[in-house]
Amino acid sequence: MSEPIIQFNNIHKSFDGVDVLNGINLHIRPSEKIALIGPSGSGKTTLIRLLMTLEEPTSGTIIVNGENLWHMEKNNKYVLANEKHLQNIRGQIGMVFQHFNLFPHLTALENCMVALMQVQKKSEEKAKLLAAKMLERVGLKNHLTSYPNQLSGGQQQRVAIARALVMKPKVMLFDEVTSALDPELVDEVLQVIRGIAKTGEMAMILVTHEMDFALDIADRVVFLDGGVIAEQGTPKEVIEQSNNTRLQTFLHRFRK
Repeated sequence: MSEPIIQFNNIHKSFDGVDVLNGINLHIRPSEKIALIGPSGSGKTTLIRLLMTLEEPTSGTIIVNGENLWHMEKNNKYVLANEKHLQNIRGQIGMVFQHFNLFPHLTALENCMVALMQVQKKSEEKAKLLAAKMLERVGLKNHLTSYPNQLSGGQQQRVAIARALVMKPKVMLFDEVTSALDPELVDEVLQVIRGIAKTGEMAMILVTHEMDFALDIADRVVFLDGGVIAEQGTPKEVIEQSNNTRLQTFLHRFRK
């Protein structure tokens, strides 16, 4: 068994005295695909925001590829990580949000070039080549010079996926990436993610309410409820065979 690429160890997180995560222990292997499910307010998005350093845990440790995310060693003791340490580890993680977060004044190609040039210090020529290749991979070869307002919601989300992928992360996070889309556009985005998952290039954590999608691509489904992991296992075990009452109540709304 390979060492985990991500380790959440006894993670707690509270906001203004309200506990959102209550002792999360979750280890994710390289190339493993995790579907994170649960009702609103269960802590799913908070968990991945901690991994992106958008929030800081109240207590507990997060290990990314063998390195402590929020602390670093200095003079033989652990101290709070500085921005350089956070950036180095954050560079191994890509995230796609619900609402695209594209720069409206930049084309699809330019949106995918920005981080390559500013973070990885690629030349404009090299960045353009890599960005174009990734946009082609997500089916947008003919939209390189389109601005976000000229694209459908599904196309915009595919640009956002390409923008994350072009950085070659070791872990990809998807936070309800289809929830802001019209129903007819959902499948085009899910098909792109399926294609990425099948390559096995990276670990993936997907916060999703698409249960058929989770059954299809996840190695493991993790059900969060009240800030704790209430159930986890193979997609079949969790989605089709579990007797957990809270989980059954949650899943009932997705059954036709």
